[in-house]
Amino acid sequence: RKIIAKKQSLWGIIFISPNLILFTTFFLIPILATGYLSFTRWDLVNPAQYIGIENYKELLRDKGFHKVFINTLYFTLLSTPLNVILPLFLAMALNRKIKGIAIYRTAYFLPVVSSMVAVSLVWLWLFNRDYGLINAALGLIGLPKQGWLNDVRLAMPSVVIVTVWKGLGFYMTIFLAALQDVPDTLIEAAKIDGANWFQRFFHITIPMISPAIFFVIVMSTIWGFQTFDQIYMITEGGPLGSTTVLVYELYKQGFEFLKMGKASAIAIFLLVIILVATLIQWQIRKRWVYGEF
Repeated sequence: RKIIAKKQSLWGIIFISPNLILFTTFFLIPILATGYLSFTRWDLVNPAQYIGIENYKELLRDKGFHKVFINTLYFTLLSTPLNVILPLFLAMALNRKIKGIAIYRTAYFLPVVSSMVAVSLVWLWLFNRDYGLINAALGLIGLPKQGWLNDVRLAMPSVVIVTVWKGLGFYMTIFLAALQDVPDTLIEAAKIDGANWFQRFFHITIPMISPAIFFVIVMSTIWGFQTFDQIYMITEGGPLGSTTVLVYELYKQGFEFLKMGKASAIAIFLLVIILVATLIQWQIRKRWVYGEF
């Protein structure tokens, strides 16, 4: 029995070794290296100098970094509810057996597989103050032009619009799959008992798809804290730093100012924030996710 158990363990290790090697090479080692670099001063040219927790102290004293963190939190808190509400209602609208419904589902999913560069260029044109399509539409109904990406108040909501629009099809697909797993018998029984649409939606549909909602909230939160592409392509952190988020600040510190130690400290700070946020969500899920105890 011991020989058989050893052989089984050996084969188990062999089967998972490719994944372990990839995980160690591309995730574990970079995380450990980043953790070490966060305690150093390194400019990519000269040897790294160990300075203890000075990088972290500098981040805590830096009011500019406080603003960057608030910007990131604002972006995440604004985009996450939209990433739940809009795709959910869109999935409910498309969860029907009507002719040509596959065409609509495909159309909504196309932005997901589109390049962020291409998407950003399109939205840069749409948000343009002088000849953008959005301001042209506002002019047709008698509303004044808006600065959008050049306005401190509107720049971040504009980036959120782009982010939500691009991810709409992905989250819609998740909710669509969840909705199709809701038993028709429960809906029919509720109708027979006299429940209206709102009662069926809030007391049957929402509880049944709550695992999918939880997944979307967690993933949207993580990606919200990690957002970079659209900021880099659309606003470059402006105007006046109103759209500078943690990952973009990390990029600037590391690859523009060559402060790899400080950039690594930001990366570790971001890792801790995401980990804490995910753990909190994981604990709260027991109170509202169906089937969790």
